[in-house]
Amino acid sequence: MSRVQQKDIIISKDHRAYLRNLKLKRLAILLTQIFILIAFFALWEWAADKKIIDSFITSQPSRVLKTLRNLYNEGQLFTHIRVTCVETVIGFVLGTVFGTIIAIFLWLSEFLTKVLDPYLVVLNSLPKIALGPIFIVWIGAGPEAIVVMALAISLIVTIMEVLNGFLTVDEDKIKLVKTFGANKMQILTKVVIPYNFPTIINALKINVGLSWVGVIMGEFLVSKAGLGYLIVYGGQVFQLDLVMTSVLILSVAATLMYQVVVYLEKILVKGE
Repeated sequence: MSRVQQKDIIISKDHRAYLRNLKLKRLAILLTQIFILIAFFALWEWAADKKIIDSFITSQPSRVLKTLRNLYNEGQLFTHIRVTCVETVIGFVLGTVFGTIIAIFLWLSEFLTKVLDPYLVVLNSLPKIALGPIFIVWIGAGPEAIVVMALAISLIVTIMEVLNGFLTVDEDKIKLVKTFGANKMQILTKVVIPYNFPTIINALKINVGLSWVGVIMGEFLVSKAGLGYLIVYGGQVFQLDLVMTSVLILSVAATLMYQVVVYLEKILVKGE
């Protein structure tokens, strides 16, 4: 066996050891996360049983499971989940697509960017809940108003996030393609957008949370179905088990949606 072959074996062993340690580290992180979650629910249940906390106000895991079972038996569980998830996905997609398209137009026109910059800042700082009643009057008391609410919250953030990424592209790369005769659109498609895939993915991650916030706020104002409706209804009739159940369902749904974006990031950005 030559020295080169021996060196390759040593490197491959080291590499395998590195990958094994990396997997063990990821497994340890996952197991710790699961342990914390289980410990939290166990402590919550124990504290409620021992009357350390008032289960009427804070509910408890066993009561949440009972509420879930009741909603399922009544045929309401998946109906409310579906309504909220559909509204959130629509608002999420529209906010991301329109926000990115508008950012592209602003990047193409420096004049338009400077004109609209103060308006974007004002709209971003404006509490969107204040626009809720206006949307209801304009659009009507229905799912459309809720989707527009989610869109209003995520759109401006997406525009500012993506546009800022476009404007921070390395000037040397742009100058390089210009020397080969590239026009504005070619610079956009060949340099700016590929360079900003991580920025767009970060905008997606931000929009996940913003879309859920917008939909729940909209359902607080006008809704006859959905998880936001259950939270409002549970609070009005003092069924706090229903409120906590809805909040936990929201947490699971938002986490799953975020993980989809993370998976998309691995495919598009990291190439895994």
